[in-house]
Amino acid sequence: MKRFWTSVTLDPSRVVYLDGKLVRTPGRVPLALPTDALAQGVADEWRAVEGEIDPRKMPLTGLANAAIDRVGADPALFARGLAAYAESDLLCYRADAPDDLVARQAAAWDPLLDWARARYDVHIETATGILHRAQPATTLLRLGEAIAARDAFALAALSPIVTIGGSLITALALAEHAATPEQVWDAITLDEEYQAERWGRDPRAAAGSEARRRDFDAGVRMLELLER
Repeated sequence: MKRFWTSVTLDPSRVVYLDGKLVRTPGRVPLALPTDALAQGVADEWRAVEGEIDPRKMPLTGLANAAIDRVGADPALFARGLAAYAESDLLCYRADAPDDLVARQAAAWDPLLDWARARYDVHIETATGILHRAQPATTLLRLGEAIAARDAFALAALSPIVTIGGSLITALALAEHAATPEQVWDAITLDEEYQAERWGRDPRAAAGSEARRRDFDAGVRMLELLER
């Protein structure tokens, strides 16, 4: 679809309008945003459209649509899906060799696990290799409660961060300002970067990494705008 509007406005309820006609989500619900900052961010995406609409250039709009249509329909169910990542969190599965990779994982991942242990008063198991190591039921319960406490828009923003990294703990650390976006990104891509340093970067893998980074950044940006 090509751009057909000349003006983009917001009403007092932070609903987006194109030439005075409200914008609806794919589920036909008005595109209403919870904060002024996020509303302006979404409106700016519509203002920036030139020629055909490219959803890849409108990540905030996409996440807002998901928050309203998908997450908002049953936030508790959506939160449980994200909470499941605590059962096999990336940070809990370590290499046993080579030594430099073991050291890098420990340096990047141990502080995040230590934060989670202290923040939620839980025990977190770690293991070497890929065999599943069960986490204590209390740990899963408390981490699940932490993600379930978020509203639909925060859950939509956190979703790409959790799923791209395979880590609930890093996403919670980011949401609670215990880690910066760069620290989280470096942590969840550590193994990938290590392999690229040793064996070179495949162009297709690099393209995939760039796409994941765009989705990650969109989630981070939405979290920031929700707090303003």
